[in-house]
Amino acid sequence: MNLQPTLENELLILRPLKESDFELLYEIAKDPLIWEQHPSFDRYQKAVYSVFFKNAIASKGALIVIEKSTQKIIGSTRFEPIQGTKNAIEIGWSFLSRDYWGRSFNKSMKTLMINHAFETITDVILYVDQDNIRSQKAVRKIGGVRITEAKYKHLLNTSETEWTYRIDKESWQK
Repeated sequence: MNLQPTLENELLILRPLKESDFELLYEIAKDPLIWEQHPSFDRYQKAVYSVFFKNAIASKGALIVIEKSTQKIIGSTRFEPIQGTKNAIEIGWSFLSRDYWGRSFNKSMKTLMINHAFETITDVILYVDQDNIRSQKAVRKIGGVRITEAKYKHLLNTSETEWTYRIDKESWQK
């Protein structure tokens, strides 16, 4: 699976993250309210965000999110392979400017990514901190189902404070 495609729909363009995107993306990430329910609640600090950004670049799966009509950068997201399986991919590390919350931008971004993933794999996995109610609701809105069953053990790479959500290809296509 291509982890850094360029994807687009009527609302968004997702393209590979570049080093030169740092400052524009940090302008969004420096908002403390974006991270208030996140385990890394201090990611709005430039030094902390710099580590996050460097890891995103190194992952070779990070994408920048651009509002199509304005060409404005509004966030980022990432694909990450899941160790031990070839039929699943993780989607995560996503954040959007608060100006784009509560509308259809997150769903649009995830739909682009999920459709791309399902061209070659059968399961999309999202890990969400147990205290991040906002992200849990967003994942459920796009069809994520919380899993804990033994038959999915190979997909359960979570810590004690994370919940695993799954979207399978068959359910997505219905």
